[in-house]
Amino acid sequence: MVRKIEIGPLIGYARVSTQGQDLAQQRGTLREAGCTRIFEEKVSGAKRDRPELGRLLEHLRAGDVVTVTRLDRLARSTRDLLDIAERIKTPGPACDR
Repeated sequence: MVRKIEIGPLIGYARVSTQGQDLAQQRGTLREAGCTRIFEEKVSGAKRDRPELGRLLEHLRAGDVVTVTRLDRLARSTRDLLDIAERIKTPGPACDR
């Protein structure tokens, strides 16, 4: 039996490491990809406290597709990426890069 997966809206996440950096390129790429909402922050990926990432994860609903321009914008290490992917998987959204 084939299970049909309903795909919901694309939800973007953009991050730069310092206040002096600009989110415009990531924002533009995510909009071009069709993201209906983009969570943005200027914080080092080495910090565990990334408030907008937390808001994105709380916002997700089944079928949502998390979209980033590069995986290093989402996670700081493979372990961090796996932890985030597990949190994304919980409500049922998809992940797109």
